Amino acid sequence: MDRHRWLPSPAPRGVAGMPAPPLEVVMARLAAAGCVAADEEAVELLAATGGDGPALEAALRRRVAGEPLAWITGTVRFCGHDVRVDPGVYVPRPQTEELAGRAADLLRSLGAGARAVDLCTGAGAVAIHCMAAVPAVLVVGVDCDPRAARCARRNGVRTVVGDLGASLAARCADVVTAVSPYVPTAALAYLPADVQRHEPRTALDGGADGLDVVRRVVADAARLLRPGGWLLAELGADQDVLLHPFLEEHGFGTVTPWRDGEGDLRGVSARAAGR
Repeated sequence: MDRHRWLPSPAPRGVAGMPAPPLEVVMARLAAAGCVAADEEAVELLAATGGDGPALEAALRRRVAGEPLAWITGTVRFCGHDVRVDPGVYVPRPQTEELAGRAADLLRSLGAGARAVDLCTGAGAVAIHCMAAVPAVLVVGVDCDPRAARCARRNGVRTVVGDLGASLAARCADVVTAVSPYVPTAALAYLPADVQRHEPRTALDGGADGLDVVRRVVADAARLLRPGGWLLAELGADQDVLLHPFLEEHGFGTVTPWRDGEGDLRGVSARAAGR
């Protein structure tokens, strides 16, 4: 359901002699710029700027130029949580909510004392949901980008700056999650133009088959996980088939892909050997 559909339209007000344009005008400008959810984005921009005319105009210009909406408003909604997203940090996607929900379910089944590591944590969205859903567990985020790590910390996530799991001790986790870059390099050209222009390439480019970083995630997860622990990784296209032999090579069994409502692959879960 459109989460804005039942919200009343904000009442624009004039500021410093410059009245904020009505909602319909904001929607039209966003639609003309190619924003596919212009109605929702218009509501968010008006709310974020409080009806301040100059502030709204500045925000509109940034969005029309292709800057991610979350960088302009400062937050994105993810699994029911308002997640802070600083400029330059990868914006959490709605399709990642399934991975976060699955991770939370696993942690809930393990109970108090369970530990999770969220590799490539970005703004910390997956970790935030797991922490909120299962407060008795310890969740640590890791990201190689200091900007992302700072953002995740501001979101309340214990975060380490590091190269995947290299800075963490072996057998320290029951669940490892990862939304690492998995877009094949040649496919980057097919991403929306604003994503190509603004979002960090290091969070998107997964190499020739999209699995360069994912394979490193698998190898690190095999070291980090306790016996019987779980890896959940976001993937796309037919990457589950390509990755399956590598998972087996590193001791993972019970490999289960999941797909969205349109049948597109969104990720896999795999269990480490053990209990």
